[in-house]
Amino acid sequence: MSPATTTLPGAQVDRSARPRRARRPVLLLGATGLVVVALAGPLVFLLVEASGAGWASVADLLFRSLSLSLLWNTVRLTVVVTALCALVGTLAAYLVERTDLPGRRVFGALLVIPFAIPDFVVSFGWTSIAPGIAGYWGAVLVMTLAVYPLVYLPVAASLRGSDPALEEVARSLGLGRVARFWRVTVGQARRAILGGCLLVALVILAEYGAFEILGYQTFTTEIFSEYSAGFNLAAASALSLVLVALSLVVLAGETAVRERRGERVARGAARRLAPQALGRATAPALVGVGALVVAALGVPVGATLYWIAAGGSSGLTGESLIGAGLHTAAYGAGAGLLATLMALPLALLVVRHPTRMRRALSNATLLILAVPGVVVALALSSFTEQHLGGLGYQSAPLLVVAYALMFFPLALVGVRASVAQAPRALEEVASTLGLGRARVFVRVTLPLVAPGLAAAFSLVFLSVVTELTATLLLIPTGVQTLATQFWAFQQNLAYGQAAPYALVMMAVAAVPAYMLGRFFDRLPTQRQGGDVAMVLA
Repeated sequence: MSPATTTLPGAQVDRSARPRRARRPVLLLGATGLVVVALAGPLVFLLVEASGAGWASVADLLFRSLSLSLLWNTVRLTVVVTALCALVGTLAAYLVERTDLPGRRVFGALLVIPFAIPDFVVSFGWTSIAPGIAGYWGAVLVMTLAVYPLVYLPVAASLRGSDPALEEVARSLGLGRVARFWRVTVGQARRAILGGCLLVALVILAEYGAFEILGYQTFTTEIFSEYSAGFNLAAASALSLVLVALSLVVLAGETAVRERRGERVARGAARRLAPQALGRATAPALVGVGALVVAALGVPVGATLYWIAAGGSSGLTGESLIGAGLHTAAYGAGAGLLATLMALPLALLVVRHPTRMRRALSNATLLILAVPGVVVALALSSFTEQHLGGLGYQSAPLLVVAYALMFFPLALVGVRASVAQAPRALEEVASTLGLGRARVFVRVTLPLVAPGLAAAFSLVFLSVVTELTATLLLIPTGVQTLATQFWAFQQNLAYGQAAPYALVMMAVAAVPAYMLGRFFDRLPTQRQGGDVAMVLA
């Protein structure tokens, strides 16, 4: 009788435990569903506007000569700049991390700073002192200098955390320096290179300000013109759908290449590889890295300082720098907080309860990066007018929501990288000690993922500081940000008045950029390459 009595209570405990282990994360699923619906809003808006105009009309718009010209301009620029960024970013990371390049630690810091300079400020710096830099080749130069850090950062982190034994074995087998670089170094950093290239391509597809200054016509510049000048929703929506389709091709291509090539076998080692002697290549390498720093950092900063000096006191007229800076910081902080909170449930769902569908859903959120800001702005404006009676139109909350949607993927990958590093065993131990799910989340999970939350916040804040198109359409009446005030003066060729706003933008953006650099450096050595690639792409 005693065994039976012992068995029955045990059976009851087992029955209650099994459903608990199999319980679906209802709250995470619900919160994630709301986020996905919000992210799908701009894409639904495009489909509704295009279908409202009639698919025959959309086909006519897509196959006109202008659309084909825009397609050629956009695709060739994206391919060339992405390839150049992969080359420049990888070589620069290799020289800084794996060779005895003189001053490599200083160069390592200087090569990252352009990450905090807005693309349109880089364009402004070059065109204001060299007006001949324009068109296709001007766009290639400016965008390569502006976005190569998106490849440099993950590749440098990957090389810091890669296994030195592979290169030592390759050297012992008689492979030369070039062969070792291509077959071993690049092979180990392949995931980071692909991740950086993916983000470079998406950034180029959605860029507006730099191309407008350079006079180079792409899908994004034409979409903004159709919306703002002609208010032709059908044409703009059709062109936006093409842009989204191009982004899908980029995502599919990156995924196919990564899966076909597989993952590297070594996870890394605690020791570092001794720097390789450059020998006769020292001088050319030093000149090359120095020229890159001057072109990407020296020209924009130098041109800005030059125009401030040339403009004198007139450079401080109009909206005050303090007021524009405070508005920019407030919008960036609000959007960073909202996007990070939105990303947390999806990151927890994908990492703690992974399925193939949930991982695909997480990767699909990258699509919003390629949706022009003007499309997100007009989707939200249309929603407020049609369903809320105009409530919130051109208000600060609506602008913050637009920012959070546009840069949600940046927050997601930052949070996801941190959640993936947090030991789940600590949460399980806390549960066995009698803490409920809410207390485990607050007392254990949140402290563990706090660095990722800070990185996600910084990424979104940095992006908001430099955002232009959505801000131009949604900013409250009578309010200016650093980007919009800079743009207004620059469009009127008032370079002396525009320059102070560019300088303050760079200073404000440098703070989150520094925090991101610290976050990358603190990642565990064995995981640096993969995690930084995940954060940036």
